[in-house]
Amino acid sequence: MTVDCAAAARSRTSRIIAVANQKGGVGKTTTAINLATALAAVDNKVLIIDLDPQGNASTGLGVDRASRVQDCYGLLSGEVSLEDAARASAVPGLDLVPSGIDLSGAEIELVDFDRREYRLRDALAGTTDGYDYVLIDCPPALGLLTLNALVAADAVLVPLQCEFFALEGVSHLVRTIERVKQTFNPGLEIQGIVLTMFDKRNNLSDMVAADVREFFGDVVYRTMIPRNVRVSEAPSHGKPVLLYDYRCAGSQAYLHLAGEVLRRERMVAN
Repeated sequence: MTVDCAAAARSRTSRIIAVANQKGGVGKTTTAINLATALAAVDNKVLIIDLDPQGNASTGLGVDRASRVQDCYGLLSGEVSLEDAARASAVPGLDLVPSGIDLSGAEIELVDFDRREYRLRDALAGTTDGYDYVLIDCPPALGLLTLNALVAADAVLVPLQCEFFALEGVSHLVRTIERVKQTFNPGLEIQGIVLTMFDKRNNLSDMVAADVREFFGDVVYRTMIPRNVRVSEAPSHGKPVLLYDYRCAGSQAYLHLAGEVLRRERMVAN
């Protein structure tokens, strides 16, 4: 990972990347938090939008629920601006729009809103220029919140757990992305697929990784995120694993992933 990649990113407007998978427990939020931290570590200004009503990204960055006054719900409803909703995290260069308790009812309420699929895009329009990257942590479902993220995003990053049903689930997501491209957001692209929870002691992990690479080819990142106890422990301390234990295998994997993301972004910019 080199600084010239970060410089290339800063030379253009912010890139909005949705971190999405309709299946829960695949390392989606962990990837969003630690990728954002790694990007910020090489002098990028980064924003995480915690669009998951569970609020795990907010918790993982040490933001307690009682302090989440201005949140994603206010952003979607138009009650607050991005400037008011975004708050600094403990990670230098990384801001957060937290998830709040009202977000759990947003799926139902959005049905009656004007431009319901475009609420997030409209809220972010012209307001993200201070950021190099905006990462949207999506809910583990293909509902209106995730649809808002896909409509607002330039690209999608898909965390994919190394397990038996992985391909079936991601194929469904890819079809959804294609429908969003056709109907709402023709510029949407898949930034990449990252294999998570890889266990080198488990033959199944190798088999799944091989199948995913055969099916998706170069879309799959070379970096794989290993099963790592330090990665699992970090959220309970309200920290990204890169702050909790910089030297552990999980931290090093996310640094390598950030390098790959930046190289792909540099190719897009050129």
